[in-house]
Amino acid sequence: MKFLGINAVFHDPAAALVVDGEVVAAAEEERFSRRKHGKRPVPFSAWELPELAAAWCLAEAGLRPEDLDAVAYSYDPSLVRQETGAPWEDLRTTYATRAPSFLATALPGLDPAQVRFVPHHVAHAASAGLAAPFEECAVLVCDGRGESVSHLAGHYRDGELTTLATQELPHSLGLMYEEVTEHLGFMRSSDEYKVMALASYGTPRHLDVLRELIAATPEGGFRVEPIDWGGFAKKLAGGEKWTADHADLAASVQTRLEEVLLDLAFWLHGRTGARRLAMAGGVALNCVANTRLLAEGPFEDIWVQPAAGDSGTALGGALHLAQEHGEPAGPMPGADLGRRWSDDEVAAWLDVARVPYTRPRDLAGEVAAALADDRIVAWFQGRSEYGPRALGRRSLLAHPGHVRNTERLNDVKGREQFRPVAPMVLESRAREIFGRGPVPSPYMLFVHDVRPEWRERIPAVVHVDGTARIQTVSPESDPLMAAVLERFEALSGLPVVVNTSLNTAGRPMVDSPRDALECFGSAPVDVLVIGPFVVRRPA
Repeated sequence: MKFLGINAVFHDPAAALVVDGEVVAAAEEERFSRRKHGKRPVPFSAWELPELAAAWCLAEAGLRPEDLDAVAYSYDPSLVRQETGAPWEDLRTTYATRAPSFLATALPGLDPAQVRFVPHHVAHAASAGLAAPFEECAVLVCDGRGESVSHLAGHYRDGELTTLATQELPHSLGLMYEEVTEHLGFMRSSDEYKVMALASYGTPRHLDVLRELIAATPEGGFRVEPIDWGGFAKKLAGGEKWTADHADLAASVQTRLEEVLLDLAFWLHGRTGARRLAMAGGVALNCVANTRLLAEGPFEDIWVQPAAGDSGTALGGALHLAQEHGEPAGPMPGADLGRRWSDDEVAAWLDVARVPYTRPRDLAGEVAAALADDRIVAWFQGRSEYGPRALGRRSLLAHPGHVRNTERLNDVKGREQFRPVAPMVLESRAREIFGRGPVPSPYMLFVHDVRPEWRERIPAVVHVDGTARIQTVSPESDPLMAAVLERFEALSGLPVVVNTSLNTAGRPMVDSPRDALECFGSAPVDVLVIGPFVVRRPA
């Protein structure tokens, strides 16, 4: 059977396809439209259908809209409480109610009656509990908001979800974190990871106050009282420089978030007795909190959906329908579920662009040599990633042994200098270099302590607090990147390279050869490795 999942409410429009119990394709609309997170000027920002992503998913499987058995829409408008004074909420609900007809227009041949509304947090939960490599697990969902709740705690057994707790709005850890993101001069529903990075520069000196305002409840939920952020630090406008007060506020909010998540995890473990936890929702992208949950919480193992934000509900919705129809999908095969190009197609793009290129016999060796020579390499290989992390498919690579490369890469991307870059490391070598944190860690969703003897050897990837957000690579999962890491170690003595996403500030990660060529042409990158081909910037 064939199930298409759609997310098209609030932000992160995306589509995913599950066929005969297999995850075939998943992609975010931003990779096609080139609008990051599907953002448009109000009032359209929350209402972009993933037309291009959905059409591509179907084409990837050789299907037409009329071939689908059902379409999951990851929002159920019947669950929305009527809220006075919130006209945009009424419009969103009206839009969601009419989504079946909108989808039928976007995908000619689709029967609107095939569209099924899947509750938002159930879709999040399915994207974790049904995609995780666990037969049984607790599941924790925490984000900004769904129809009328912001949190779900439950238990998956034999593919069936038992919901144990939810948290009704307006109480929301995700919205709280969005508010402080905006207060610190960043874009809400987009830049929350910047607050997490800024927190490492501060001291959580406002914890006593925040513990009064943000707290877990005995029922497995939490309360978040209205907070006057201006009482902690001045609100920043775009471009204003942050101060120690702003870093302290970020540190305080981050620490309090971690504490409440720990409380929720202990409550959930007490109700389920499960050894393993699967997580989704935008809050689950907070890799610092994830690491503390694993280190100090009650669960032996934690798996986080790599597309934990709202884009992941497209996959969760499709998985939920497949399970309901008796065709459960196996564990998620990886995050490389997006578009790909053949060697001939890539060569055609290079020819159209009229750029000189080579096809080296030893691609891994040539790339390793460029990195050892301190060149910045744009890396475009295989299927693009589903979710916000660059995982060795659409990446910028650099030498980790030169501390200035953090600044170089942030300059390439046009972003704040407090932002860290991440290491890719051979899975077999990870424990030698990194301490606290899980191994393997293929999705860059946890932070790891960098062992003291390695901090001076790989300074470009060590954050100010002595941690790094690592991605482990094995020859089985990515033989080409593993070969690059092995060859780079032979030249440099370091089994690690710097990895950050292949994009510039405000733009989605590149997805197509054209995107890669545009990025290479506009940013100070030395080498573009695209498929089997190498493009070098003229001297």
